[in-house]
Amino acid sequence: MLNYSDLQRITDYIRTKTDFTPKVGLTLGSGLGGFSKKITKVAEIPYSEIPGFPVSTVEGHNGSFIFGYIGKNKLPIIAMNGRVHYYEGYSMSDVVAPVRSMGLLGAEIVILTNAAGGINLDFEPGNLMMIKDIISVFVPNPLVGPNIDNLGTRFPDMSKIFSHRLQVKLKDVANAYGIRLKEGVYAQCTGPSFETPAEIKMLRALGADAVGMSTACEAIAARHMGLEVCGVSCVSNMAAGILDQPLTHAEVQETADKVSGDFETLVLGLCERL
Repeated sequence: MLNYSDLQRITDYIRTKTDFTPKVGLTLGSGLGGFSKKITKVAEIPYSEIPGFPVSTVEGHNGSFIFGYIGKNKLPIIAMNGRVHYYEGYSMSDVVAPVRSMGLLGAEIVILTNAAGGINLDFEPGNLMMIKDIISVFVPNPLVGPNIDNLGTRFPDMSKIFSHRLQVKLKDVANAYGIRLKEGVYAQCTGPSFETPAEIKMLRALGADAVGMSTACEAIAARHMGLEVCGVSCVSNMAAGILDQPLTHAEVQETADKVSGDFETLVLGLCERL
C-alpha cells in the first residue's frame, strides 16, 4: 500500500528526469493508444523505471508517462500510456498512484478514458459516453486507510465528481465535429472476469449505463485532491446477456480501435478548449 512518502519518492524520481509541469493529466484508455503520437513529446518515463511504481501486466496496456504539449494551444499535458487495475492484484492505493502522481506533478485537470460494456439498451458498440456519475461500491474505496492529509480531507464530497464546466466543453466538441456523444453512469467492478447476465440486470436496475474495471476509483482519488475531472467511455461491447454471444477482450480492443478516430478527435478538441 503506497503512502504519501512513497508518492513523494515517485515524484522526486520523475523530477530527476524532467522539470516539465503539466496542466492536464490524461489516461489513455483502450481506443486512445495512438493519441500519444499527437503529443509533442518533451519526455517519456517508463513505469518500470520509477522506483515502487505499479506496472501493468495486461497485454495491450503499455506503461509510461508521456510529457509534452498537445493541440493548437500547446497545452502542457502528462499522459498515462497504460494503467494498472485492481484485478492485477495491486492494492487500490497502488491503482490510483498514477493519478495522484499527476496531481502532485502539477496537473489541475484529469481526463479519464476507458473501454466499457454497454448496459443501457439504447447504446451500441462504438458509442462514446460522457460519464456523468459513477457507481464504485463494488470495489474498495481508494481512500480507505489513514487519510493522506497532504492530498485532501478525510471525508471528501463526491456529489459533483465530474466537472460541469468540462462536460459543457466536451459536448461543444462533439457537436462541432458531429460526434454522437451519449451520457450516462459508469459502474466499476473488480474484474477480470466479465460480469454475468444477472449482474448486468442488477447494475441496470441500479442506474448504470456502462460497466468497466477502472476509472471510478481514479475519479474518487482525483476529486479527493481537488482536481477537476472529466470522463469518457468507449462502449466497446454490449454487456453480458444483452446479445447472444460470448464476450472477449479481443472484441473490446477491436471496437475501440475502430472508433479511435472519433475518440481522439473528442479528447483533442477538449484539450484545445482548456
